[in-house]
Amino acid sequence: MKIAVLKLSGKALNDIFTNQNWIASLIEIKNSFDGLIIVHGAGQNISEWSQALGHEVKFFEGQRVTTKETMEVVAAVQAGVLNTKIVSRLQSNGIDATGLSGVDRGAFVAEYKSEALGFVGIPKRIGSIAWITDLLKSGVVPVFSSVCRDSAGNLMNVNADVFTEVIATAVKAESVFFVSDIQGVKLNGEIKETINEKEIKNGIAAGEITDGMIPKLNSCVGLLDKGINKVWIGSNNLCSMFNKQEYNNYRGTWIVQSA
Repeated sequence: MKIAVLKLSGKALNDIFTNQNWIASLIEIKNSFDGLIIVHGAGQNISEWSQALGHEVKFFEGQRVTTKETMEVVAAVQAGVLNTKIVSRLQSNGIDATGLSGVDRGAFVAEYKSEALGFVGIPKRIGSIAWITDLLKSGVVPVFSSVCRDSAGNLMNVNADVFTEVIATAVKAESVFFVSDIQGVKLNGEIKETINEKEIKNGIAAGEITDGMIPKLNSCVGLLDKGINKVWIGSNNLCSMFNKQEYNNYRGTWIVQSA
């Protein structure tokens, strides 16, 4: 199957709720592949809800420090409110979709990343994903929030970019698109049309690539290493400019192998 994985950052979700042109473009994307999977984050929403409930919002190396209390907010907002709203929006526009998380069907588990981050995990596949491909074959769009679990059943906060890498690798995706509120990857003051692993490492070392862009671009490189060669990062321009024949028509940055 020719499968696309579309990762929507929390910052990019507003368009899916408010922009009808975005929905039309999403339908075009879906029709251009044999299957489409959506993975989403919820960063700003989680911060707002956490602050409203009196929980401290802290980040370490681009990832949210997640206490037990914060994890409940993550699950409620990301796997609950936002995931349901996305599925509802898709269904109301004729796109058959189902809401899921990394907890469902025993396909994934997360291992603790560091003591400093708390309930934050590195996801890995441990079970069959045949049920995901069955959904795709039947025309359903799986919509995954990046809530996972540890081996004991505790809920875990998983970086959505990293989870996208794991899912895309599991289903052997043909293309992966990271859609955010950025125009692409900026180095030396300009948006790069293409960037390779060496340039990414140098950009991180030089402090030009920071915060949440670090795990995002590391996931892009990981996809290349696993044989997925169409990896793109940029803004919602992807959807307004989608062209199923000409991949180079996308504004944004293609992540490519180092020469």
